[in-house]
Amino acid sequence: MKIYKTVALLLLLINCLPANIMAQQAKVAKLRAYIHRSNQLGLFNGNILVADNNQVIYTDAIGYADASKQTPLTTKYRFHIGSIAKEFDAVGIMMMQERGKLSLDDKVSKFYPELPSWAQQISVKNLLQYTSGLPDVKWKTVHSDADNWKDLQALQKLNTEPGTVYAYNNNNVFLRRRIIEKITGISFSEFVQQEILKSVGINDAIIDPTNNDPLIAKSFNDDFKQDDLTVPISGWTCFNLDDFYKWAQCITRFCNINPASTLAIMTPVGPGKQCGLGGGSMKDGKVITHVHDGSALNYQALLATDATKGRNVIVLTSQKQGNVYELNSAIQAILDGKPYPQPRKSILKDYQEQLDSLSGVQALSFYNTLKAKSPRDYGFDSEFTLNEIGYFFLGQNQVADAITVFEYNTKLFPVSGNVYDSLGEAYLKQGDKKNALLNYKKSVQYDPANQSAKSIIAGLEQ
Repeated sequence: MKIYKTVALLLLLINCLPANIMAQQAKVAKLRAYIHRSNQLGLFNGNILVADNNQVIYTDAIGYADASKQTPLTTKYRFHIGSIAKEFDAVGIMMMQERGKLSLDDKVSKFYPELPSWAQQISVKNLLQYTSGLPDVKWKTVHSDADNWKDLQALQKLNTEPGTVYAYNNNNVFLRRRIIEKITGISFSEFVQQEILKSVGINDAIIDPTNNDPLIAKSFNDDFKQDDLTVPISGWTCFNLDDFYKWAQCITRFCNINPASTLAIMTPVGPGKQCGLGGGSMKDGKVITHVHDGSALNYQALLATDATKGRNVIVLTSQKQGNVYELNSAIQAILDGKPYPQPRKSILKDYQEQLDSLSGVQALSFYNTLKAKSPRDYGFDSEFTLNEIGYFFLGQNQVADAITVFEYNTKLFPVSGNVYDSLGEAYLKQGDKKNALLNYKKSVQYDPANQSAKSIIAGLEQ
């Protein structure tokens, strides 16, 4: 009897296999069409990897390796990953704690007693949580680590008392890297290469590349003016797709640090804040989600992990369009078999000068006029088009105007979890926690997979 059941099961699996393969091929075709259409519209120049059910199903390299337009990209090219590189100093700090070399409660002065008295107030934990009170790097005058070190030695007063105010800036990162150097006795770049990357089989990554290093995708703007690779402070990593995917897996598999350490740098100090690993969630000692984006020069990168689906999306671009989250949303929808908007040009990019002088109400009038004039060019079938204008206002600290735009978007797309998430974010920035909570709950209602909104709701309810 068992033999017949086994044979029947095998026959069932065999019959299902072609359908599964065809379904996956259809998804890959949609992914490819979406990414190539984005390239044709001037919205994507870079490399991309998509893994689903713990299998890489799609990789692509599309566009140019530099501004000359002579060399096509391949998947072997490495890209700056911007702020995602901050994960390595965060992980490095937790490695030092696991080895008994430091405590998160240690003060900066323990490692650098020559710094001014403020170093006696700032803990390593403050650096990890961006609550040190340090001012940001003086980007206009700092051209090297030595320049920044001089600024810190001359600093007499913190902006805020450590542990009281969140301020995402790179002096926190700079000191995390210097502490690792002090403990290990080697440069931060050597530590990352040997202790973190090569130890898990990542061999092609490069830290602080020069213009002469091979297989480095050079970034450039929309006019194809190429950037110099020089960066004011050191410690920035370049990945190709294969190595980036290995790193994404390392986070969920705890290759370098244990679950408790991972949780410590995946838990922000408050809702909507950044932490050492960017953002994410864990449950029962397992990583559930991990999302982090980064920008440098005209590079932009995104890592989006959903461990419950065995899913990773990696986007690397060398011509920043500010649309990596939009790309990811479309990819996720394709993988889930859901509707998704087609690639669209950016209203903000094409009309920022006009929008810069408008209020929220005036921007809505402009939006509707353009919608009637050019209905197919700017993706008016998607909430992302108007959301972009809302986030423009939010970035300009025109919070009331942002709320006006986001509220109108909820009327256009009343069952989109994304629009309520954006409106909740604007209300939170305004300090209106009641309406922020209301809209984050609506976001989760229409998008139950929105783990970030769930975390913010938990924080607001506490």
